[in-house]
Amino acid sequence: MVLPDRVAIGGAEIDGKRIKRLWLGEECPEGAIDFGGDFLLPGLIELHTDNLEKHLLPRAGAAWPALPAMLAHDAQLVAAGITTVLDAMSLGDLEEDGGRTETLRRALKALDETRDHDLLRCEHYLHLRCELSWPGLLDLAEPLVARKDLRLLSLMDHTPGQRQYHDVRQYRTYYGRSGITWSDEEFTAVLEERRVQQGRHRDLQLSGVMTLARRHGVLVASHDDTDVEHVDEAVAIGARISEFPTTLAAARAARQHGLTIVAGASNLVRGGSHAGNVAAMTLARDGCLDILSSDYMPTSLLPGAFILHQQAGWTLPAAMATVTRTPASALGFHDRGYLAEGLRADLLRVRLHRDEPVVRSAWVAGTQRL
Repeated sequence: MVLPDRVAIGGAEIDGKRIKRLWLGEECPEGAIDFGGDFLLPGLIELHTDNLEKHLLPRAGAAWPALPAMLAHDAQLVAAGITTVLDAMSLGDLEEDGGRTETLRRALKALDETRDHDLLRCEHYLHLRCELSWPGLLDLAEPLVARKDLRLLSLMDHTPGQRQYHDVRQYRTYYGRSGITWSDEEFTAVLEERRVQQGRHRDLQLSGVMTLARRHGVLVASHDDTDVEHVDEAVAIGARISEFPTTLAAARAARQHGLTIVAGASNLVRGGSHAGNVAAMTLARDGCLDILSSDYMPTSLLPGAFILHQQAGWTLPAAMATVTRTPASALGFHDRGYLAEGLRADLLRVRLHRDEPVVRSAWVAGTQRL
């Protein structure tokens, strides 16, 4: 068992949806499942995954039926050991051809239907990614912020020339994968148009989103902080989380201000950022990493935690906390995130194969889902 402060031989007894008791020692009570040396871990908690969008729009222009897309997404999550998830959905897209507004509508409908009919394996909540420079943001956000399943708002600004797209070539490449192409002259015009759009909408909509967040008591995260000034702004408006800082300087500023820092598990698994941002391993070794998120690849979350243990020298309990206890605490889930009597029985059976963790079984609120 990976407990909050140590790794120990022992087991757990489940009573309904809760952990009734934990025991230490190698002797199993009668009727217990013998894991044969596998780990017993708490279920993983994911606060930012774009995975549902990939199932809804698997190729540019190829929308997939929403219900089977939602079920496939859910099955992939539980197979990766994720028992609680915040599905991150975009409110707006700077390039309308990206289709994210229609994807959002279909995603929410599928989420509500599958939850209402008890078709889901893990527990789903909502994370709304607010594109601050997109003109229709506030009209789209206002009715959604009142949803009871909303746990997090993140503040995004993908205007080319700053943050994630400091190198504007990355912007061109990203939308090129969605089938949008520009000549050099057209791209120059797009850059100017997006900068004007940012100046017209960003600050006004940032104020509006924060008003909604305070009114409904929703946690707020900044996103892709690159400069110290980005972190200063996040602190000033009341954000509590810094998601995916792109530079070590921004991460250090977030640490200095007491923000919870989220880094990409996919970044760890790949050995670096696919976009040329700071490596998650660098953040881990500098003490600037609190939570891992799988972002675009659910199967990176558990391996990412083990990489922190195996390569960054973190204890296994500390590494596992980045995908269990710390996100649970940050999101206000006080009934899950670690192994303790009385908590929800969100549990995983995990085997190491060549140092790679493999999820063999998963229980969500005491019911076996894998």
